[in-house]
Amino acid sequence: MSSVPGSRQIGIRLPGYEIPMINERAVRASAGILFLCGGIAFANAYFKQSIQPLQPFGMIFMLDMLIRVTLGDRWSPSMFLGRLAVRNQQPEWVGAPQKKFAWWLGFSLATISCLGMGLLSAPLSLTLALCSVCLVFLFLETSFGICVGCVLQARFSKEAPQYCAGGVCPAPTAR
Repeated sequence: MSSVPGSRQIGIRLPGYEIPMINERAVRASAGILFLCGGIAFANAYFKQSIQPLQPFGMIFMLDMLIRVTLGDRWSPSMFLGRLAVRNQQPEWVGAPQKKFAWWLGFSLATISCLGMGLLSAPLSLTLALCSVCLVFLFLETSFGICVGCVLQARFSKEAPQYCAGGVCPAPTAR
């Protein structure tokens, strides 16, 4: 395992892999933590018919995603908690580039939601709809290991993803 201290890289370099890798178990645990917190905020907003309970979570979620894609996953608070939760489990290594794509998608959705809640004063129903999209993505990741961002990256990127969770994308052939 190698990772440059202070590096802004997402994932780590492992022998035998051409691309940086990330522990899928930690990613799923992190998604579960965010899903739980987001679900509580969403339910409070819905039952109180107020956007206020969602605002702090939306900001935290947006900042967590921004930290992941700009500073690296090792600095993300939810990833720290996810790694802590699965520290005694054997890692399941997946390609970091598709996770980065997924996290940019999460950051984009969170930014749009936060702008809607703040500057744009969007109606509660629109904000709840945007937040439910994020929650569905988090649920699919944590419960079934389905990374919607990874699926979209595979569909729209010029380069095919490598080392997907559950082996759903082909591993590169040896040269």
